[in-house]
Amino acid sequence: MTMKGLFITATGTEIGKTLVTAALTHQLRQAGHVVGAIKPIISGITEGEMEGTDTAIIASAMGQGLDEATLDTISPFRYKAPLAPSMAASLEGKVLDYNLLIETCRKVIDHPVFTLVEGVGGAFVPLTDDKLVADWIGDLDLSAIIVAGSYLGTLSHIISTLEAMQARGLDVRGIVVSESTGDTPDFDDTLAEIRHWTKLPVIGIPRLHGAEPWQQAPDLTGLVELDPPAV
Repeated sequence: MTMKGLFITATGTEIGKTLVTAALTHQLRQAGHVVGAIKPIISGITEGEMEGTDTAIIASAMGQGLDEATLDTISPFRYKAPLAPSMAASLEGKVLDYNLLIETCRKVIDHPVFTLVEGVGGAFVPLTDDKLVADWIGDLDLSAIIVAGSYLGTLSHIISTLEAMQARGLDVRGIVVSESTGDTPDFDDTLAEIRHWTKLPVIGIPRLHGAEPWQQAPDLTGLVELDPPAV
């Protein structure tokens, strides 16, 4: 069955969600698919200084410049403090409008274009006083992939996140492991352990370098079910 979209979530923050979103967007476009990608919520940004941000990376992967219209399409909910949305919004005297978030996402994913939706932080980060990222995934009725690091302790974080998501009835398509920096366990051994314990497809992304590292990522398209592109 063709998927209408896929949610990119993680075991925590600053792990590699945007790298995965950009890589998968780029790879699907290279394969001839029409793809959209959004990161509706972004925190830790200053208006007017968007170059190098996650939003700019996603725009680049879609072959777009970052004008005001593109910025508002990819990341309409923007906050200055690098905190969970519930906390970042509160510092600005705001409350994230969860219903508007869902409505905004649905307007994109209900079009006949496969859409990647990148979350914020991990799968259980608070969005409001009573909604988590996991609620967001469920209310959009999208399958998800979990992005994780390869640091010592990641196996516990992955299993905890996966089991908590599955307990909510969320469909997890696979796990992408972005190699962590520093003194970490053997990368291949870590991937093998994750496969053993999760029984899911697991793809490892080694440390990448260069201006647009997402162009060098291993093939992630096996996590997506799409009809062949029209010739």
